[in-house]
Formats: sequence, C-alpha cells, structure tokens
Amino acid sequence: MDHHPFPMTSADSTTIDGHIEHVIFHNDDNHYTIAKFRSAAHQNLLNVVGYMPDPNPGERLSVTGTWETHPRFGRQFRIQTFDVLLPADVEGIRTYLAGGFIKGLGAKMVDRLVRKFKDRTLDVIENHPHQLTDVKGIGPAMAERITMGWKDHHAVRSLMNFLQENGIKTAYCARILKAYGTEAEQILREDPFRAASDIPRIGFMIADALTRYSDLDVDTGQRSRACVLHLLEQAADDGHMFLPEARLISRCEDLFDIDLMDTETAIVDLSDMEDIVVTEVGEFAEDRAVYAAPLYASEVDIARRLTTMQAIPLAPPDLDAARITAEVVRRLAIKPSPDQIEVIEGVLAHRVAVITGGPGTGKTTLIRSIAAILETLGKQTLLAAPTGRAARRLADVAGKKASTIHRLLGYNLSSGCFDKDQDNPLEADAVIIDEASMVDALLMYHLIRAIPVTSMLILVGDVFQLPSVGPGNVLSDLITSGVIHTYELERIFRQSEESPIVRNAHKVRRGEPLELSESDTAGELSEFYFIQQATPEKVTETIIDMCTRHIPENFGFHPVKDIQVLTPIHNGVAGTHSLNKKLQAVLNTSDTSVQAPGGVFKTGDKVMHLRNNYQKSVFNGDIGTIVDLDREAENIRVDYDGNIVAYHFFELDELALAYAISIHKSQGSEYPAVVLPVITHHYTMLQRNLLYTALTRGKSLVVLVGSAKAVSIALKNDTPRRRLSGLSFRLSSA
Repeated sequence: MDHHPFPMTSADSTTIDGHIEHVIFHNDDNHYTIAKFRSAAHQNLLNVVGYMPDPNPGERLSVTGTWETHPRFGRQFRIQTFDVLLPADVEGIRTYLAGGFIKGLGAKMVDRLVRKFKDRTLDVIENHPHQLTDVKGIGPAMAERITMGWKDHHAVRSLMNFLQENGIKTAYCARILKAYGTEAEQILREDPFRAASDIPRIGFMIADALTRYSDLDVDTGQRSRACVLHLLEQAADDGHMFLPEARLISRCEDLFDIDLMDTETAIVDLSDMEDIVVTEVGEFAEDRAVYAAPLYASEVDIARRLTTMQAIPLAPPDLDAARITAEVVRRLAIKPSPDQIEVIEGVLAHRVAVITGGPGTGKTTLIRSIAAILETLGKQTLLAAPTGRAARRLADVAGKKASTIHRLLGYNLSSGCFDKDQDNPLEADAVIIDEASMVDALLMYHLIRAIPVTSMLILVGDVFQLPSVGPGNVLSDLITSGVIHTYELERIFRQSEESPIVRNAHKVRRGEPLELSESDTAGELSEFYFIQQATPEKVTETIIDMCTRHIPENFGFHPVKDIQVLTPIHNGVAGTHSLNKKLQAVLNTSDTSVQAPGGVFKTGDKVMHLRNNYQKSVFNGDIGTIVDLDREAENIRVDYDGNIVAYHFFELDELALAYAISIHKSQGSEYPAVVLPVITHHYTMLQRNLLYTALTRGKSLVVLVGSAKAVSIALKNDTPRRRLSGLSFRLSSA
C-alpha cells in the first residue's frame, strides 16, 4: 500500500503548454490516459501518460511532469499535475465544446452556440445558463443537460486541482469520484475524515494529507478514530484479525503523532459506536485484542457454527473397511491403502473434518474416494475451491462438478453479497473444500453460514503452504485448536516417493538440505535441478535461457504453455515486472501491440486475469493467451483453455503479463515445469513455506536458479510472520 500520497512533483519537473491531439488510451475507472500532445515548443507530437479525467482532443492544458524513456515506445512525458487552459478565441471554444464531454451536444449545436455567443460562449454556459434557450433548438431540457454536463466536467477538474494543491496523487481521483460523485470536493472540504470510512485503504491517508497541507478544520477525536480504523484495516491487509491494544496505541503515536490519551479515548468511542470490539483472547488476556467489528463477528460465528455442527450426532454409515475398499475399486479402479481406509472411515463419522498433507500423500485419492462413497450413500455432495483454477483441478480429479466458493454461494456482483446464507442454505448433505489453506476468515464465515448445521464439511489442504491472502489463518487455526477432527497424511506413496520434486518438497518442510542435481544446462533428464549463479543479473540471464532454449530443447516443454516462472516479488531484480518484460521480448516478436497501464500487450502474450469477473466467467489468477488484438475496435480477446474472453482497451488493467508470476498467485495451480529464482536480494521473502509452495507447483520439472546461501536461508527460516487470530482459542475454549 502507498502510505505517501504527497508530494507529487520533483525538482526536475518540467511544465509544457499545448493541447491534446489524440487520445490513444483512457481508462474510465482510474482515469489513466495515454495521449498525443502538441506543443509549440516541440516540433513533433509528444507521447504523454498520466491520470486525467475526460481528456478531449483539442483541449488546451499546462502539464507538469518528467521525461522518461519507455523500452518500446521511446521518449514520453509522465504527467504529475495539469491545469486546463480554457480557450478564449471562437475557434478554440468551438473545438473545446466539440470534444464530447457534454453528452448530447453535437457539432451542429456547438456551431449554433458559438455563432450566437461568440467568445462569451463558455461564460454563458457557466454563469448565465438561462440564455441558452435563446439558441434555436435548445429548449429548457437541453439547456439543463448542457449546464449539468458542464458542471460535472468541471467538478472533476476542480477536484483534480484541489488534490494537486494539497499534494495528493491525482491517481486517487477516480476512487474519490466513485465514492462521492461530483460533490466530492465539497464533501472533502467539509468533512475530510469521512473518506477514511468511505474509501477503503486510501481514505485515511487522503484525509490526513488534506488536513496537514491545507487550512481545513479537523476534529482531533475524529482523526484519532479514523487512525485506529485505518491501522486495523492495514493489519487485516497483512493477514491479522486484530491488533493488541498496546501495539495499536503505540502505532498511532509513532506513525501519526497521536497522543496516547487521544487514542485511548478513540478506542472507547469506537467501541461504543460498535465499529470495533475490544476483548480478551487467550494469551492476549493481559493486552486486550482490538478487532474491526466485521472480523470479530466472522471469527466468533465461525467458531460457533463449527461447534454447533460438531455437537449434532452423526450416525456412522453402515460401511466396513471391506465394503469401502470394494466401492472405491468398483467406482474408481484404484485400491486405497489401509491408512486411507482409516481416514475415509474417520471422515465419514464426523460432521467436520480436516485432511492435510504434502504432495504425494494421497489427498487426491482421498477426495475421489470420499466423494464416491458419499455418492454411494445417496448423499448430495458439493465440491468447491477458492479459485477457478483450483476448482477445475478438483473437478478433474474427483470426476464431479466443482465450482469456486464464490460461485457456490451465489456471489452477487451488484450487491457485493452472497445469495446463500443461513436463511437460504446450500442444498447439500456434504461439502468438500479443496485448497482450504487459501480460504480466509471472511470467506469461511460466509461459507459456514450457508452450510446447514446437519451437513458434513470436509476441508482438504496443505497447511504448510502459504496462508490466505485475506485475514486469518483458518486451516491452521482449525488444526491447532485440537477440537476439529484432523487427519495429517505423512506417508509418501511409492510412486510419488520416486519423484525428486516430492522428496525435496518434504525436505523443505523439514528444513533439510535438498537433493540437488547441479547442472549448467539442465541437460540430464531429472525432475529437479539447481543452477548456481553468483549475481542477480546472471540469475535473470539464466532464467531467460532456461525458458527459451534449454528446457524446450532438452525436455520438449513449450516455452509459453508449459513453463512457468515463479518469483516471490513483483519489483526489483528477478521480480515479475522485470522478468515479464525480458521474457516477452524474447518469446513474442509480434508487431501487433497496445500500450496499457501495466505495460505493453501483444498478440500471443501469456496473460493473467487479476480479479474475479463472473460476467466473463474468468477468475483471479486464470492464465490465458491473447489470440486477437483489434486496434480499430479497441479490444483484445484472450483464450483461457477454450473460453474466449473479450476485453475493451479500458479493461486492460484487469490483465498482467504472466510469463513470470508471483508465488502467491500460483497457489492452487500446477505447471509442467517451474523455474524459480532464489537469491539473497529477496532476503525478506526467503521463507521455508514460500519455497515449499513454489516447489509443489511443478508437476514434471523444477529448476532453481540462484545461490546456495539463499536456499539455505529459506530452509532455516521457519518463522513466517505470525498471524494474529483468536479462532483457535475460541474453538478450544467453546
């Protein structure tokens, strides 16, 4: 998160006056714009990029920013701030009004207006709108539309100037407008800290910047309350359900210079308003836990519902081990081991159960077997997973329909709510959730509310993988509580035991040295390689060579479809941004391209969708290939395993290049070949569970590139940052 919305200009900023010649790209959601700009001070048209609402060809601007060089498009001017230079002459006014920012005002009507009012036209629209009806063809309704269009347009521009004057990034303008509309500036002037509750993640920083850099009045108590909520929101972004009260008070003082007594008063006030809950949680009994109210409610309800489910007796099915074995063999043509039979019997005897284990321990076999036995018993069973990719994998292995949890619960885009809840529950005797380590507390809350208390819930996952992106550590908390029936799979089956990938994954879990096949070329046909390189630059070069030449030549894997580069970071050396640019340059020589906020997209590019879109049936983390790019129609089409999805150019911020992706984004997926940089420059991300998650994504080949020291650091670092959660305590003390 960007904690510094100010200042925006630098000492080497330049100001250029001119007009917009042509708008190449404009995103209506965030106002990111790419345009051609003509200035009398420059012979050629300039490429300008930045955040501008409603840019119109012919519009005169004074833009301030810096020059930069784009690797593909060359020299361009990045706009930091701008001022609109309203035209004073008749032709300039005609061009300006014809730009289209006033809906329904066509060229003919603009011509009539300018002929009637000449250089007074803009003044009439703004200050004397009643005179508009003097123009032939303009009645009261049309005059009202023109007036409102003008006011809306200039309200946006006025807000931009207001933000600029107070050192706030204009990139935030779209978020503010979405919350408040054209009255945004007035609302911020009158009540800046209203933004703290209305605009997630950035509202407090905007409000605090306004009160610091302007003469706006601010209520100390209001600022303190907003700060407490902001820090709890930040904590949730970091995965925590609560903050210890002493830590919260300390952060308010250290980060925002808020007096201790003011923070204590704010905590009491917010508790009285029921915005937060202050309570004792297990080991934090002496230092009370402060929750945002929704997170507290979700944690308490998860514990309550699970406890209720477990308290309702479940008659064990009339199936002995021999019958279970026979049914699995008959339905699936596989013979479960005695250990697996024991797990199946145990799971079928309890309303809530957890199955956890690493790769090769038989989780897939158990899912298939349990689903088959439940079907034999006539049980209505629903299967789901947190992501679209994980759901498709689950459907493949179980041989049954599976969906995302959001789709299972009937997520409603317009309302942001789920159709399924305790009043409209799922019609199911059993629900099986795969990749359960990815389920955060809020999603678990909605899931558990929608499952009838007389149903069965079976959670399957690898607790050693990375925890959920959202707050909480649900799977781990259920296991550590000691009250949820848990089956930890430790035996590696013989076929899997022969795999170097599986063996090394389990060595990572135990923090043991890896079995490494050191090779400069990965020429020996093994499954697991470590290629030592001394510098980050050499690591990057080797990764490019592995993906484009060595692995395709030696193993026959397609460089785009089969090979996936995973890295723990986005920025910096060997991060996703840098690697994607380099891999794109080598793997995709197409000349058909479009500039987007996140970079350049070309026909044939491997891309990832970044957020769930149920209207398009494409989900966060889905990877596809750009199969068509139509500059005239301003859209591209992406093939997601046969599902062709169209994107208008203004939707391109939903995509990112996917030759290299983050390890976090890879959860729930498998790839034929995985290439992973492991370097000391990624020191803060060298964690055992991060390395483990990356290794277990590879099905047939894993190649580590980097230093033995970095691998050693990751293996020793078994203390990923602890998540503050009270779920385990609530379950064990129920």
